[in-house]
Amino acid sequence: MKMTATLTAIAVVLATPSFAEFALSDRFVDNDGDLIADIPTDESQWLDPATLVFAYTPVEDPAVYAEVWQPFLDHMSEVTGKPVQFFPVQSNAAQIEAMRAGRLHVAGFNTGSNPLAVACAGFRPFAMMAREDGSFGYEMEIITYPGSGITDIADIAGRTMAFTAETSNSGFKAPSALLAAEFGLEADRDFTPAFSGAHDNSILGVANRDYDAAAIANSVRKRMEARNVIQADQLEIFYTSDTFPTTGYGTVFNLHPDLQEKVAEAFFSFDWTGTSMEEEFSNSGEAQFIPITFQENWSVIRQIDAAMGVEYNCQ
Repeated sequence: MKMTATLTAIAVVLATPSFAEFALSDRFVDNDGDLIADIPTDESQWLDPATLVFAYTPVEDPAVYAEVWQPFLDHMSEVTGKPVQFFPVQSNAAQIEAMRAGRLHVAGFNTGSNPLAVACAGFRPFAMMAREDGSFGYEMEIITYPGSGITDIADIAGRTMAFTAETSNSGFKAPSALLAAEFGLEADRDFTPAFSGAHDNSILGVANRDYDAAAIANSVRKRMEARNVIQADQLEIFYTSDTFPTTGYGTVFNLHPDLQEKVAEAFFSFDWTGTSMEEEFSNSGEAQFIPITFQENWSVIRQIDAAMGVEYNCQ
């Protein structure tokens, strides 16, 4: 399979598996070997914006999350001493390009787009949502609707299968690797692929029977069920993966070092109790931010990318 997706100036190529090592764009240096861009030593390259801009990964309608995130953004403003603006991005491409261009300073990038954001936009992830006991992650599910006739992955043959976007781990990369490697099913040859653009679109598409099946993140499904956007009996789950890391939060590499420290402080000092953050994200089990590293926690995602022959050409 060869598929090319152009994200403005960023190309993601899915080709014959090459198992190439993960590498940063030539714009960045990684002298400490932690796989993320170093903070520039030249102070003239540091960003010190009057207003910090924050974006949450567009897994669902951004309008839903502007209010959800407001208590946290107010807290970040108090800690950093700067106003914080929510940027309602509509796609992973827009989010990555905004950070790459210096217009986005703090962000949560979804699981699959983290490596692209790190390699091409200078993203420095340091936090992830976790449950009260410190455990974290979500599972990729493949879903259908009752009465579809699909009871296992082999039944996808000849049907329409929805993915979210080519940068998504659970919405495209992991299921594509699974279908091809374990079941010999390839898009266009064995089934008709569709791209919905987001997990909530895929879930609603299956619930409304627009798609026969879809690969989705179960954290999104659980939150949608908790908000009564969909009912559990509208879907049937016939595959569940192992656990993957969830959205990674961090800053752009050249944000002023003092600001990077204060942003991290804001994440780890935020009190979720009684906030809209607690109300929304408790639906998928999250209750706190914990420290993570891209090198360790995204190892499995980089392995999936390598197995699929993903190469990030940042130009």
